[in-house]
Amino acid sequence: MSFEFFVGLRYFKAKEKLSFISLITTMSVVGVMVGVMALIVVIAVMSGFESDLKNRILGVESHIVILRYKEPFVDYKNTVNTVEKIDGVIAATPFINAQVMLRSASGISGAVLRGIDPETANSVIIKLKSDLLQSKQKHESTDIKNRSAKAIIPGIILGAELANNLQLDKGDQVYLISPRGMLSPIGHIPSMKRFVVKGIFKSGMYEYDGAMSFINLKNAQKIMKMGNSVTGIEVRIKNIYKAKQIAEKIVLGLGFPYWTKDWMEMHRNLFSALKLEKTVMFIILTLIVLVAAFNISSSLIMMVMDKTKDIAILKAMGAADKSIRKIFVLKGIMIGFLGTSLGVLSGCILCMLLKYYKFIELPKDVYYITTLPVKLEALDVILIALAAMIICFLSTIYPASKAAKLDPVEAIRYG
Repeated sequence: MSFEFFVGLRYFKAKEKLSFISLITTMSVVGVMVGVMALIVVIAVMSGFESDLKNRILGVESHIVILRYKEPFVDYKNTVNTVEKIDGVIAATPFINAQVMLRSASGISGAVLRGIDPETANSVIIKLKSDLLQSKQKHESTDIKNRSAKAIIPGIILGAELANNLQLDKGDQVYLISPRGMLSPIGHIPSMKRFVVKGIFKSGMYEYDGAMSFINLKNAQKIMKMGNSVTGIEVRIKNIYKAKQIAEKIVLGLGFPYWTKDWMEMHRNLFSALKLEKTVMFIILTLIVLVAAFNISSSLIMMVMDKTKDIAILKAMGAADKSIRKIFVLKGIMIGFLGTSLGVLSGCILCMLLKYYKFIELPKDVYYITTLPVKLEALDVILIALAAMIICFLSTIYPASKAAKLDPVEAIRYG
């Protein structure tokens, strides 16, 4: 144990003559602890919210979308086979995207129509039971006008909110109105086709549940009069954070006129806003630690005034200015370390309680989640602890420097 550390530890352990100095030291420790704890809990909740939102979005949408410039996307089967051979790709599936109207007996609503391949879509859109749209599972219903005649009605899967708005349930019928109709003597007439609701899709996000509808790819091609072409290909990959690199590989392998969009590109504004909010909260809550750091500085200044004789004696015995400076810096760091350690411990315990017991409930009609999502990341905890320790260290520089500059003769004479 070094001389400076020994003296610093004695000062830290010893009871102060002035109870006020001891009180400030205690408040400094508590202030650092509360600041670190608040930072850990808030950042963990925001990370959990971001992770939950990401999982919900990527449960409905693919990681990469492959599109084609101008020309119709006809040779999609060969493209799917080529893309699936690229390293890092899990699966690929063709899709058709269009805007349509849905009409039920209770009302009418606009919707986003997604034509999917039932055999391959499940491997890309993980929250969708696409096997409900397979051609083998055909629904037979009796025609209202002629009950003896049976008509095969194709299936459709609706978002939960969309089905609720149209007052539809499984087995109910709905009319899909497409803008790709026909020309008649009275003008353009949109085409209309009857579907039966095979399933209700629920992602947990209103943007999808209130607008999305899924039908078989072949039916979508007929309704939208697209022949054998598709809108594009959706791709799912192993590592979502390598989407940009894999997208570049895909474009390089396919060449012109293909181009891609990855999930980070498609939702850049949303995730950029979340990242900015997380950074702002970190800065704001760091001010709590900063206030505690001022308390550390105050307690050290008062201690320097109280320990004037001790400093003078140490200097008279040969202690260098550097050693005196180090003694007070070490005491400040000990206060910061104790506060930071207690803050990290209490913050982690609180995060665990929030994660497993979920005693804070959110109103279902306001938020899409009912409890606070918590994701405690080791890197966040390390950065918070490091930031707290740096602030505490900076707060010791001024009082330690004042102690080092103290003249031992003057200190003994007037101390």
